[in-house]
Amino acid sequence: EISLGLVGSEMCIRDSYDSTQEYELEQALEIVEKSAKANFDETVELHLKLGVDSRHADQQVRGTIILPHGTGKSQKILAFVKEDRIDEAIEAGADYAGGEELAEKIQKENWIDFDVVIATPDMMATVGKVARILGPQGLMPNPKTGTVTMDVKQAIEEVKAGKVEYRTDKANLIHVPTGKVSFGSEKLAENIRALLTAVVKDKPAASKGRYIRSVTVTSTMGPGVKLSPQRAVSYTHLTLPTILLV
Repeated sequence: EISLGLVGSEMCIRDSYDSTQEYELEQALEIVEKSAKANFDETVELHLKLGVDSRHADQQVRGTIILPHGTGKSQKILAFVKEDRIDEAIEAGADYAGGEELAEKIQKENWIDFDVVIATPDMMATVGKVARILGPQGLMPNPKTGTVTMDVKQAIEEVKAGKVEYRTDKANLIHVPTGKVSFGSEKLAENIRALLTAVVKDKPAASKGRYIRSVTVTSTMGPGVKLSPQRAVSYTHLTLPTILLV
């Protein structure tokens, strides 16, 4: 077990921890940081269980947020644009830009060597041809997440700045990368607070009962460290009246 005792003004953390205990955010991040022993810079993720039923459209939670300190991951971007906008997309930071030829490559080679797809509205018919490949990978562009837009430059810049998407899966869970272990607990906490704020603000009106059911922070190879769901709401940047609605 982990002993979280105060020695003077410092907290002593032993080598192991109590997997059943719920910790404060800063304590949880310190455990995650000390538990990250891999020989690479592990990603820190936030996992949320929400009190919604995502089978119903009016209870699905989906959105995007630019994390204050980014994710620490370099994202490969594919942009579906008309020929006269290819140079603009590449200059903005897209790794690949084009139209039919890219859709054909995806179709024939099952090519998905990219992390984000952005498309202008006039290219969605082309994107639709490869929807069966992109969809299951979570790569389909969507107006709700700002990836179907005429402002390709801004969309690409937002992704490069650390924009992440969050959405409930079939089990009403949200999994989002919030940075790297090397960020340190202060920057990771700021990213997590920003993400929690966005998710709480997106609480569906149709959601009944407690909204945040469980909160876990973990690294790629590390253990999951629980946070108190009730306390998690207090980590947001929301005002008291809004919190009382959660």
